Amino acid sequence: MSFKICLNTSTIKPQPVLDKIHLASKHGYEGIELWINEIYEYIGQGGEVSDIEKALKDHGLIVPCMIAARSWGEAVGPEYPLALEEVKRRLELAARLGSPYLVATPPRISCDLNQISERYRDLLKLGRESGVKPTFEYISFFHSVSTLPQAWKVIQDSMDPNATLILDAFHNWNSGSTLKDLEAIPVEKISHYHIDDAHPDKAAGTQMDPDRVMPGDGQIDLKSEISILKDKGYRGTVSLELFNQVLWKKDPNEVLKIGMERLKSLL
Repeated sequence: MSFKICLNTSTIKPQPVLDKIHLASKHGYEGIELWINEIYEYIGQGGEVSDIEKALKDHGLIVPCMIAARSWGEAVGPEYPLALEEVKRRLELAARLGSPYLVATPPRISCDLNQISERYRDLLKLGRESGVKPTFEYISFFHSVSTLPQAWKVIQDSMDPNATLILDAFHNWNSGSTLKDLEAIPVEKISHYHIDDAHPDKAAGTQMDPDRVMPGDGQIDLKSEISILKDKGYRGTVSLELFNQVLWKKDPNEVLKIGMERLKSLL
């Protein structure tokens, strides 16, 4: 299999972070996509970053990227330097845990795309100091950058060789982005790919994160997306990324076992 199958920890969110690392390894995932706020919470409860470093090493997991840098796109006045300081801290934490990327999330509110592109360029400069690349994300139910074409414009307008996109099947479908839009993205600009499906009974444009379902249980043409990635020559990391509260109540072993089976079949 050419893709490296990883787990986004949101898929089994209620579990403690060290348990997530153990469970991902137990069920054959090669990497784990960590949320920085979860690590902050672990430290706040008396844990150490070194505990997470050791767990990753003991279980042989890579960290394809970490989530997320926020508030940098819409910050005003003196808030912007403070937002950059927090991004810097998150980049340094990502570097310590061996992640090549930190996800940079756009504003929830409407925001000028030129401003987002310029500020994303600032993040990329910070990334060169830490050795971790901020990778740009688009969110289908946000009001700034919600579609794949908009995100690709941000990448192009940033005019930085390190600019990349993190792709997401759910956001592609929910925003009305097309397979042609996906075909337009150069393979070298793809940092990572989130695999998820959409609720079978709700229309595109109306769904939110909790509506994501296990691949194969929804209405997204995942096979066509994967085919396009393969044709491009993408052989990087992919993550199972769900936010489904029904799945959160299930045995995480069952969820991860089914998830791995579905991803192997799909890929």
